[in-house]
Amino acid sequence: MLEVLRNAWKVADLRKKILFTLFIIIIYRIGGAIPVPFLDQAALATWFEETSTNSGNFFNYLNMLSGGNFSKATLLALSISPYINAQIIIQLLTYALPPLERLSKEGEEGRKKINKISRYTAFGIAIFQGWAYYLTLKNSASALAQGYTTGWKKIFAEIIIIACFTAGASLIIWLGDQINEKGIGNGISMILFAGIVARGPAAVGTLLQLLQTKELKFMILVPIVVVIFVAMIAFIIFMDNAERRIPIQYAKRVVGRKMYGGQSSFIPIKVAMSGVLPIIFAMSFMSLPSTLELFIARPTDPTGFWQNFYVKMLEWFDYQSLVYAVIYFLLIIGFNYFYVSMQYNPIEIANNLRQNNGGIPGIRPGKPTTSFIKRVLSKITLVGAVFLGIIAIFPIFFAKFSGVGGIAMGGTSILIVVSVALETVRTLESQMMMRHHKGFLE
Repeated sequence: MLEVLRNAWKVADLRKKILFTLFIIIIYRIGGAIPVPFLDQAALATWFEETSTNSGNFFNYLNMLSGGNFSKATLLALSISPYINAQIIIQLLTYALPPLERLSKEGEEGRKKINKISRYTAFGIAIFQGWAYYLTLKNSASALAQGYTTGWKKIFAEIIIIACFTAGASLIIWLGDQINEKGIGNGISMILFAGIVARGPAAVGTLLQLLQTKELKFMILVPIVVVIFVAMIAFIIFMDNAERRIPIQYAKRVVGRKMYGGQSSFIPIKVAMSGVLPIIFAMSFMSLPSTLELFIARPTDPTGFWQNFYVKMLEWFDYQSLVYAVIYFLLIIGFNYFYVSMQYNPIEIANNLRQNNGGIPGIRPGKPTTSFIKRVLSKITLVGAVFLGIIAIFPIFFAKFSGVGGIAMGGTSILIVVSVALETVRTLESQMMMRHHKGFLE
């Protein structure tokens, strides 16, 4: 990886793209340090510290995506959350609404229109999330500044706060587009990567503080955490590069006096083809009950069926409970199968092979080929889903049994960081390969 970066730095064009990407990330970090007006930062910090004791809380999930900006209610507090939600919604609707499905098949122009629709959807979601966060800050955190809690000043503060959150989310989308056009890698992924990495020094500081206590428990656990951290990175890299190759043989055909075909190739199917999206889907679902507790207080002495059911549900969906881990694991598997079913169409793959005079050795064209590809996809998807589930739930169990808090979402963060880093390195390698490829005149 370091070798690739060093070689890329020697190429003037790539060096400009790398510097531009770093410049955009600096702007993102500066925006994340600008507080939204009319908020009491001290009250906000106290409230978030109290609510963050439950790491399964939806706010902790948003805080992880924003690189810590959400807990400080800065200009970029919503981060990429509205855009991710918009992309998920539009992607699902593409398979449900014929007009969007037709746009997805129109090539580059169709993708541009779908991206424009996603941006408008993200803007609407940002307004809603900004309004919901404002209500939470006002009602649960009591974080509005003195003098802006009643009358027309409250209305003015509400408009400004929601407008700042919405503008920050729109700014992040624009920064991501700039990286896509003039920088390296996927813009939104790079911003997400920068936000998570920015929290790294705080995590290292927490481990150092545990070591300074000089308790035997932490003197043993901290080195174990470091070893597990390195092992998880190696495991993620191995699974990210793992793939199942389906062999393809193309038939020979004679055109005029020349013979074409007769070549052997393969269809690569990645084990972790869905990336971190199934974890994000499952995390969003699992965090809703704990977030509901912020608005509906848990009864201290429950009476009646619904109050008992509500208390029991909160206990089940506590991130340290066994029920939470089992449901979380099963949801990741289910969402992984759902995402893969949208990305891969075995019938279309089989038809394309037949049209190009290709086939899988030992498998007849048509329905047998489709059935074979379905079986392979099913097995590979299960392996990838179990891999994602292990990465997601292992830090939860480790935090429960070790007593080291704040790492319940560590597996997801590591997966995002490593995946984005590997994808960026692949992008640099492909661009360097294109620049060093000899043309037919040389």
